[in-house]
Amino acid sequence: MRLGSINGLRCKQLKLVILASFMVFLLWKWERGTYYTTEILRPDLLVLTHPDQHTSSEEDFPNADTLTQSVVKVEQQASNAPPPLSTVRHSADAADEREPPSSGKKDCNYRNGKWVSDNRRPLYSGFGCKQWLSGSWACRLTQRKDFAYEKYRWQPEGCEMPVFEASQFLTRMQDKTIAYVGDSLGRQMFQSMMCMATEGKERPDVEDVGTEYGFLLAPGAKRPDGWAYRFPSTNTTILYHWSSTLCDLEPLNPLDPATSYAMHLDRPPAFLKNNLHRFHVLVLNTGHHWNRGKLRANKWEMYLGGAPNNNRNIAVIWKAKNFTIHSVIKWLDSQLPHHPQLKVFYRSISPRHFFNGDWNTGGSCDNTSPLAKGSGIFQNHSDDADAEDAVMGTRVKLLDITALSRLRDECHISRYSIKATQEVQDCLHWCLPGLPDTWNEILAAQL
Repeated sequence: MRLGSINGLRCKQLKLVILASFMVFLLWKWERGTYYTTEILRPDLLVLTHPDQHTSSEEDFPNADTLTQSVVKVEQQASNAPPPLSTVRHSADAADEREPPSSGKKDCNYRNGKWVSDNRRPLYSGFGCKQWLSGSWACRLTQRKDFAYEKYRWQPEGCEMPVFEASQFLTRMQDKTIAYVGDSLGRQMFQSMMCMATEGKERPDVEDVGTEYGFLLAPGAKRPDGWAYRFPSTNTTILYHWSSTLCDLEPLNPLDPATSYAMHLDRPPAFLKNNLHRFHVLVLNTGHHWNRGKLRANKWEMYLGGAPNNNRNIAVIWKAKNFTIHSVIKWLDSQLPHHPQLKVFYRSISPRHFFNGDWNTGGSCDNTSPLAKGSGIFQNHSDDADAEDAVMGTRVKLLDITALSRLRDECHISRYSIKATQEVQDCLHWCLPGLPDTWNEILAAQL
């Protein structure tokens, strides 16, 4: 009888130990943010029209072998790490459900927050800003009838984001240069900033200083490799340079117009190396151009250490992309002590919203109802884990816009166009005014 009681007691103790262990495990997983699901960010397949043709030069860039090992190590850690904890709130005021922020001053976490209605939006007219805004991105000039998406602003969690005011911003940026370097989503952000800084008005006093940065229209090209404009009243320069992959592109045979290009994964764009000392704010982005279709269409060949890449660890496209992002950020981090005036931001990837197919297989983004997927984001990690890993431990800041942008699928250009023709839907780029304005507001707030 006594033996049975002892065994029963031990059994109960064992069950309690197992239950306690399980609860500790659940709490640990919750803390690490395991219980989260999200769609996979896949690169788009739109073909480039004009690759970056700057030649490269030698630079004190990180050793390729060392960098390869560090990137592989990060990838292994990332593959074993849990994804971020993210909660999408559908309530009108999700912040009311949370505890009030502490009185102690802390950095504002712009990643988390909610979209709120604001009739003072947009920041500039969708019918104006023709001086800076591409017609294909000005949705007010298309057949689109609904513009409810323009009437929302981002409200960060636990803090207020300053209202963007053009003259005040330019005064703060007096004698400074803001540079955007990246793909067409970077160009949208650049055009958005030009519209915001001019309030969408014609500004004949703003000077075109593109020639100072080598922005010339190459023979046969549809557009130059960038644009640069200066506001004389404050001597503020805002520019954009096309570099869709953030690695240096070098023609293998400069004398042959049909030549292939060495895609140097371990070298930053020559434009950065040549002009870094002139910048005060630098915003980088890449992501959607990393696919085999683009490499073939642009005749890009991966190079590492000045020779064709034979490293299988980074031969796969997504690994090559991550290697390049780590490379350029590590290089910039090494340069920042020599440029104390410079602040560098790496902008996380802009989400695509193709449903029921891709851009060339009938994919569409026809939703016009704002916030159909919820209004708020509260998470402990970025949706762009690759970007978050790359900036970790460096002086480069992450401009994290992925999760908040994922909720705005109604903001894409969709099926609308200037000519009102039936074409492939654009569920990658955004209407302007629109979401990229919010990215710039977050950038301005962090400056």
